[in-house]
Amino acid sequence: MERIAIVTDSNSGITQKEAKELGIRVLPMPFFINEKVHYEDIDLSQEEFYRCLEDGSSVSTSQPSPGDVMKLWDELLKEYEEIVHIPMSSGLSASCETAMGLARDYEGKVYVVNNQRISVTQMQATKDALEMAKAGLSAGQIKEILERESHESSIYLMVDTLKYLKKGGRITPAVAMIGTVLKIKPVLQIQGDKLDTYAKVRGPKQARKVIIDAIKNDLETRFAGKEMHMEIAYAHGAEGLDSFREEVKAAFPGYEIDEGELSLSIACHTGPGVLAVALSKKVDY
Repeated sequence: MERIAIVTDSNSGITQKEAKELGIRVLPMPFFINEKVHYEDIDLSQEEFYRCLEDGSSVSTSQPSPGDVMKLWDELLKEYEEIVHIPMSSGLSASCETAMGLARDYEGKVYVVNNQRISVTQMQATKDALEMAKAGLSAGQIKEILERESHESSIYLMVDTLKYLKKGGRITPAVAMIGTVLKIKPVLQIQGDKLDTYAKVRGPKQARKVIIDAIKNDLETRFAGKEMHMEIAYAHGAEGLDSFREEVKAAFPGYEIDEGELSLSIACHTGPGVLAVALSKKVDY
């Protein structure tokens, strides 16, 4: 019997294909589209999701059912001694709290990590867990380290349209109308358990500069002296991804920059065309 299974959810941006290559399991997140449930990367592709957003379909997020979570855990515990389960941030979804409640019935065999992350930073935490498991750490030790490092990450993203922020109630219709006329590009930030506005600027060129400057500031202040991973995240239809990638590489020479598609749970609130840069501290163990 193998020792530790690593589980995350599709909010990490890890596809089912990539999960098989890594040797982990990814729980697909459910979405309700016109009141019918679909599962990310199972019967709902990135292209289909954004097509539904753009055609005005009713799209909402949900969390995995307790039955689906326990079915996966039961299956894995036939092959593994312990499970490390890394759901999206508890501040952005109830799925973490639900999983923690379910884990109480598994007699210390399932460790749910409240990692306070989503998208590419959640992806990095999952890869960190896999690396620690291969290094011989126990599931309890992995949970402790990931939770200790949970707030050692940042995401800054620029939104292409104000339509979805208005739809989700994060800005008023009047602000959305004025912002569209003035070509305002909000830059949002995710720090732990919150999606907040970081800055409002005119045009995509200025928004890119604000993101790069914000990352530089974090490296010089919050993360000074720490080794960091850097990631670019993007949403379907993101214009200028190639040039943005080159700007980021030029601004941060010496960094190996990974890439991943933005979580659909974030995209529900931001829409298509998003570009982002993220930082995640390299774990110490």
